[in-house]
Amino acid sequence: MTTEPITVLGAGVMGVGITALLAGHGLPVRLVDTAPEQLTRAPGRIRQELRTAHLMGALPPDREQGEVSPHSGVSAARGARLVIEAITEDTGLKKAVLSEVSAQVSPGTPIVSNTSSIPIDELAEAVRHPGDLIGTHFMNPPALITTVEVVRGARTREATLDAVRGLLREVGRRPVVVRDAPGFVTSRLLHPMINQAARLVQEGTASAEDVDALMLGCLGHRTGPLRTADLIGIDNLVDSLWVLLKRTGDEACRPCDLLLRKAADGHHGRKTGQGFYTYEESAT
Repeated sequence: MTTEPITVLGAGVMGVGITALLAGHGLPVRLVDTAPEQLTRAPGRIRQELRTAHLMGALPPDREQGEVSPHSGVSAARGARLVIEAITEDTGLKKAVLSEVSAQVSPGTPIVSNTSSIPIDELAEAVRHPGDLIGTHFMNPPALITTVEVVRGARTREATLDAVRGLLREVGRRPVVVRDAPGFVTSRLLHPMINQAARLVQEGTASAEDVDALMLGCLGHRTGPLRTADLIGIDNLVDSLWVLLKRTGDEACRPCDLLLRKAADGHHGRKTGQGFYTYEESAT
């Protein structure tokens, strides 16, 4: 395996999860965040992710952990084997960061946007070499979910796609490549469904626990839509639904009032300790 580091931009829930997956397979990672408190908390959260993954048998037991080094600026992208952007689901912010990154890396360096809903060709407008940009949609937690949605933009080069597929296979993930579109496959199906589940709770049809119990017991959903919302982050879910509504016009994607209230109140799910359910430990 190459020893060139992979740069991960964003030390939030997904950035930490992706870093843990890579480091757990022995790859060196430069983890970048402009918020000092995020970088301070990151090592403990990475250790927790790795501990859980090892207990679940999801990581190679004999692999030495890759070094994770903290950085506060995108200059850490220089010389990277590959750069993964994992910041908040905001088109403007993503474009700004991707533009900075593309000015730091050599042409031909794959730049990956980990996005749940924003079309890759839209983000490609911000980079110097659109062929180097590709999308991934890792599910949370990345170290436990072995399939990754890979989004090839209209201008993504074959070499970029090959590099990302190679990395994913190197860390034991199964890449499934889809065409670029708002929400791709997973979010286009899952997020409106979660929105509808929340609307049923809002209308008093059933409790969150009962909605999830029916989805698990009758329809075979692995965790239930509302527990999944807490795992995604209700703030991130709302952002994604707005992206989908704006780009598709599908009213099923308009966030219901209950989701909007929870997002506004800071009840974002597992990372804040409170969402549809209450959690003893938050991930922030």
